[in-house]
Amino acid sequence: MKLTGKDLRSPEGLEVLRHSASHVMADAVMQLFPGTRLGYGPAIEDGFYYDFGLPDGATFRPEDLPRIEAKMREIIAEDLPFAREVVRRDDAARILKEAGQDLKVQTVEELPPEEEVTFYRHGGFTDLCRGPHLPSTGRIPAFKLLSIAGAYWKGDERNPMLQRIYGTAFPGKKELEEYVRLREEAEKRDHRRLGRDLGLFIFFDEGPGFPCWRPRGVTLVNTILEYWRDLHRRAGYMEIRTPLILNESLWRRSGHWDNYRENMYFTEIDEVRYAVKPMNCPGGMLLFRAEPHSYRDLPMRVAELGFVHRHEKSGVLHGLFRVRAFTQDDAHIYCTPEQMVGEVAGVVRLILEIYRTFQFEDVRLELSTRPEKRIGSDDMWDRAEAALEEALRGLGLAYQVNPGDGAFYGPKIDFHIRDCMKRSWQCGTVQVDFAMPERFDIAYTSRDDKPCRPVMIHRAALGSIERFVGILIEHHGGAFPVWLAPVQARVLPLGEKHRAYAERVARALGDAGVRADADMRDEKAGYKIREATLEKIPYMLIVGDREVEAEAVSVRKRGVGDTGAVPLARFTQEIREEIARRS
Repeated sequence: MKLTGKDLRSPEGLEVLRHSASHVMADAVMQLFPGTRLGYGPAIEDGFYYDFGLPDGATFRPEDLPRIEAKMREIIAEDLPFAREVVRRDDAARILKEAGQDLKVQTVEELPPEEEVTFYRHGGFTDLCRGPHLPSTGRIPAFKLLSIAGAYWKGDERNPMLQRIYGTAFPGKKELEEYVRLREEAEKRDHRRLGRDLGLFIFFDEGPGFPCWRPRGVTLVNTILEYWRDLHRRAGYMEIRTPLILNESLWRRSGHWDNYRENMYFTEIDEVRYAVKPMNCPGGMLLFRAEPHSYRDLPMRVAELGFVHRHEKSGVLHGLFRVRAFTQDDAHIYCTPEQMVGEVAGVVRLILEIYRTFQFEDVRLELSTRPEKRIGSDDMWDRAEAALEEALRGLGLAYQVNPGDGAFYGPKIDFHIRDCMKRSWQCGTVQVDFAMPERFDIAYTSRDDKPCRPVMIHRAALGSIERFVGILIEHHGGAFPVWLAPVQARVLPLGEKHRAYAERVARALGDAGVRADADMRDEKAGYKIREATLEKIPYMLIVGDREVEAEAVSVRKRGVGDTGAVPLARFTQEIREEIARRS
């Protein structure tokens, strides 16, 4: 495969570049650590990795990365051609076995019978690989090794633990430097550290994967949910709440038993099996079915901030980004087939408005079609996919097609937001479902008094509230917009004689709906300012003799500094307006 510099910047070109770099890294490791067993070495979204089994149970150390990088540079400087070779399956297994590469032997044995077995070679290094690769090692312009992690072979905790080295490669040095800069910035903004430092949430060993929210964290979450509720009321949604635990038979009927059982928690009550809900949809179906509905009731928009539990392996837990218990901002719309396209379009507009409010302007849409493992007829899937496409075209929105990645019950539009560090996060989703209404036998009465099956639209805007909070923390670096900040203003008295006025200022702001407190500690003003700065509080209000006399506050704004003294009434009005604008 021949690629120009321009081609290397395409998604396909980047994948080839990074996969080629993973082979060069594996070659370097084999030269520096003879006897190493090779696992997998794929390209990933922003780089590549390779899994290694070092001899005698050894592990990589951080100081090994510069050594491996240096060896990689030597291999790249040699400009060794990548050569592809087709090998008979028996010969491939024998060659790999003789080389002591038992993990690669296992990979060969698990290949589909019809798949061609290929090796790629550069210099003295040969690896089992489908390819493709660059013409030669010298075509790798810029790379860097990033980190070391443990990884079970094939991601299964019953298999041996291997050592994974992550790296990245880019077509140019400037792009690599920018990536490294953003990565370092992301480390500074790590929501796990900021969540601790800002007093938002905490995890305990007694409950891995189950976040505990501190008062400020609860304030942040409640502020988000108050906005969410207000927006949904105006959009015609009714809010419901369904049980946390429901009978196992319900989950068999919904299809979750066959398609999602390994991610669910189960319990027993009075010798009857129950499941802790991983999703809210089946409970919502029970509520819809509990009373008769007419075509006049549709579309029926029903929202639920449902608390769900999903079994995640301990190795994948990651702060708020991957937890075992979270709140899903679900909604389900029951509508007629004729209303379906319009309702999907309304959901898309609502979700985009929410992202703009939280200052996410870069949003990518992805249409995911029927997966191999699914429920429902092909006709259902045809109509559902057509409705999503028609809604997107009608809105004039660009989208990408992601074949085979729909939910097991219906196709979906996924919303990918990009944060200030150019990372992409999949949050919102809208899914059209013909199958579940049929499974639960729900119906409405048509104009001519006949029972008809409604279409069910599943949707979430934020997705997991916990995960979205983690994204917000890192996007804003903990310096939330005023409307979101758990503490919006802090009053700092210069001396003891100013404390009474400081208390009065904080109380007046609180009465006006502003989240304010007063720092009454016997510390110098400079120290209190530094503390409030570290806590990323938007406004500091310093009060001394002049402010007391004039019923004023001296304002220090985060990121700006001192902006001067203003009457308390004026500051109160201005901050209230800023909060109301959600700017």
